[in-house]
Amino acid sequence: MAETMQALTYFGEGDVRADTRSKPTILDPTDAIIRIDTTTICVAVQNFKPGDKVLISCVSRGGACENCQKQLYSHCQNGGSWILGYMIDGTLAEYVRTPFADTSLYHLPDRLDKEVAVFFSDALPTGHEIGVQYGEVKPGSDIMIAGAGPVGMGVLLTSQFYSPATITVVDMDDNRLAKAREMGATHTVNPAKDDVSARVAEITGGRGVDTAVEAVGLPATWKTCADNVKEGGNIAVVGVHGKPVKFQLQDMWIKNLTVTTGLVNANTTGMLMKAVQNSDLPITSLATHQFTWDQLDQAWETFSHADTHQAMKVIIDNP
Repeated sequence: MAETMQALTYFGEGDVRADTRSKPTILDPTDAIIRIDTTTICVAVQNFKPGDKVLISCVSRGGACENCQKQLYSHCQNGGSWILGYMIDGTLAEYVRTPFADTSLYHLPDRLDKEVAVFFSDALPTGHEIGVQYGEVKPGSDIMIAGAGPVGMGVLLTSQFYSPATITVVDMDDNRLAKAREMGATHTVNPAKDDVSARVAEITGGRGVDTAVEAVGLPATWKTCADNVKEGGNIAVVGVHGKPVKFQLQDMWIKNLTVTTGLVNANTTGMLMKAVQNSDLPITSLATHQFTWDQLDQAWETFSHADTHQAMKVIIDNP
């Protein structure tokens, strides 16, 4: 077997391209080396064997520290957390070393196609935990999602497990709004063309939404959420903010609002994988473009210019 592999590699800002890299090796006894359909595992790994089909969680966790005991896996104190693609090489490669394999991998059920399973690594758990659960989506509630990217769509999909009365998706991309309607949104609003507050008032009988999910990470989408949530409502911040936002505490206080933020902990991944097997949610609609390993550069170009290519999730398959 060759000792090298193809991997999408970061060489510096604006310089990401396919490269030939050495295959990863076992460094710690709890590691596993993963390839689609092929696994090499060290002896300390008990829950998986070579040949198992697995899902790699976006969050690696040791499972024994104080935070892991509270299911705050994104803050693992023993070297886990968000390390894939940050502290160690990530999964845009033919092989990947996965630390804490026993607690960071999931067996893939035979009924769950890999085209669906890939979204349980990050987008769906993030949308569910930080958007739906933190936002306290309930049966009969009105919710608004500001941002129709992959994570916003993850909120849209997983919120439907809780039977809200209305799901309004706000985005400036008409193509993504059309996709949102296909995936279950009851209403869509383009703020470049319509007054969001007027439309939300029309949809909710003038009351505003029970849950507003901010799924972009911009001051404008934060303001959209703050302006359109009703008294006693929830604002769930899923988007990654790189700049400060105006936090109008005097207005939020008087409305008894709850604001939540957070990194995904992937503590609902197993539950979601079970739930989706008996649902007809159009999860595969998230995948708009598919490539193979010999097309890594094309895949990255498509991802980097998603608006031009009308791309949602770009999938790289290892046949």
